[in-house]
Amino acid sequence: TLPGRAETTLHASCIALDGRGLLILGPSGSGKSTLAISLLARGARLVSDDQTCVIATATGLVARCPTPALAGLVEARGLGLLRADSLAEAALALAIDLGQDEPDRLPPRRSLRLLDCELPLVLRPQSPHLADALVLWLRGGRQE
Repeated sequence: TLPGRAETTLHASCIALDGRGLLILGPSGSGKSTLAISLLARGARLVSDDQTCVIATATGLVARCPTPALAGLVEARGLGLLRADSLAEAALALAIDLGQDEPDRLPPRRSLRLLDCELPLVLRPQSPHLADALVLWLRGGRQE
């Protein structure tokens, strides 16, 4: 770590699509790896599974896999560790918290404060199209 550069390791997974990283937060068993696998199957690339190192930079938050031995591996329950197309790091554009359900059909803008940086945050929607909707968000953003 460079002097003055903040860094933390989170119990989270991270994927990137078109250079935009998604930090997937939630308690054990909440579906972090399952969501990551769904997004990987839709063309995303894996940054990290289960443990993610987040670094504050001058331009925002960057995610990396904290353990080189786990780079490019994602856990699929009942199948084991699967290899996935991966990236060494990604600039974070969005976070989702699978530990909190979204009560609103059209939710307000939310954010996560992490290492003195703000990151857009969504909660787990009650919807079967979650992975597809996240692909659209990462590619085109959200209308405010």
